[in-house]
Amino acid sequence: MHSAVLLIEFGSIILGLGLLGRMAARLRFSPIPLYLLAGLAFGEGGLLPLGASEQFVATGAEIGVILLLLMLGLEYTASDLVSNLKAHYPSGIVDCALNALPGAAAALLLGWGPVAAVVLAGVTWISSSGVIAKVLGDLGRVGNRETPVILSVLVLEDLAMAVYLPIVTALVAGAGLAAGSVTLAVALGVAGLVLFAAVRYGRLISRFVSTDDPEKLLLVVLGLTILVAGIAQQLQVSAAVGAFLVGIALSGEVAEGAHTLLSPLRDLFAAIFFVFFGLHTDPASIPPVLVPALALAAVTAATKIGTGYWASRRAGISVKGRWRAGGALVARGEFSIVIAGLAVTAGIEPSLGPLATAYVLILVVLGPLTARFTEPAAAACARLTARWHSSRATTPRERPDAGTDARVAPAPGPPDDLSPAETERDGLPAPDAPVRHARTAREQPAARD
Repeated sequence: MHSAVLLIEFGSIILGLGLLGRMAARLRFSPIPLYLLAGLAFGEGGLLPLGASEQFVATGAEIGVILLLLMLGLEYTASDLVSNLKAHYPSGIVDCALNALPGAAAALLLGWGPVAAVVLAGVTWISSSGVIAKVLGDLGRVGNRETPVILSVLVLEDLAMAVYLPIVTALVAGAGLAAGSVTLAVALGVAGLVLFAAVRYGRLISRFVSTDDPEKLLLVVLGLTILVAGIAQQLQVSAAVGAFLVGIALSGEVAEGAHTLLSPLRDLFAAIFFVFFGLHTDPASIPPVLVPALALAAVTAATKIGTGYWASRRAGISVKGRWRAGGALVARGEFSIVIAGLAVTAGIEPSLGPLATAYVLILVVLGPLTARFTEPAAAACARLTARWHSSRATTPRERPDAGTDARVAPAPGPPDDLSPAETERDGLPAPDAPVRHARTAREQPAARD
């Protein structure tokens, strides 16, 4: 009887996800918010709670996150990873400063104490690699020029979790300095070992996995990924980091074949992950903490957009790509819930769990929207600003006075409050620059959108 109920519930979930996905495709919209709302409707405190399939869905959700990060890793080689980390580590520092500090400040203002401040700082700092990976795929931006910058920021965050999670675990458990130091040393050692193996022995790993039989290739790649992810998580390193590094280690024809075979599985289990997130959110716990969650979400959405813009500008990406990168980084998800769960289990602060849940739910719904509409909104604001500057710079012809000749005001130059770089960007000649050297933005080589 239990197995029959399990099959009915799980089949209903899969069928409902398929219908929601078709609806989202017709509306040309990411299905992630619809998946989350479906989870809310059929989770704890929802319209029709599902109980028999809960454990099965939980396991599927973990596999979904692992597959999402594996597929991201397959897009890049080990050399790409190392070069991106070397080039973008300042972006990781800026990301931490802009997005962790608001969470810590909010916890202190609410009177929750320093341990809760460290926990909430992590909740607001870490973007959702799973949600962002899905959004980039839905929007067809995996090959865009700004995508390596986005992935570099995400990888830096995931690698930082290898340091952060052991620290938080020791703090919430009240462990001493010695025990916390041992946990941290083990986590760093495992992360470094996996990264070294991916960079140094990637070709050997690819040769070991390689086979002409699609069935065997699927089984070997999937089994290896889940195995490494489980070992990494057992050693206090994120399973997502382990899966990502497995994808980095595979290259050539193996990576292409694995990508083709695993894409349908990724889509299936990723959808289950988003439903699982909604299933474990009680709608009744959200209203009491909705106002502070909305305020914190607004602040940290802006800081994430600023982080992506700054990182992309530093990498030489076009203005459109900068706004796309910023909008794509807004979503929070799996890591934020894991971090908050550590504090809730330890009984640090009763209100921390509902606040984190409401905060993540807001941004996981808002994230796909900012990923799609931040760049068009910024372009519209830029056009309005340019028109306003143009209206300020335009001087009408002076009226001729009696007994004097009519005079014409000189042609307007660029506004004084714009830098030379900004004037050239807006299509105006820079101060003291010959007019023949001024080029409009449309004459510049266009970045791949």
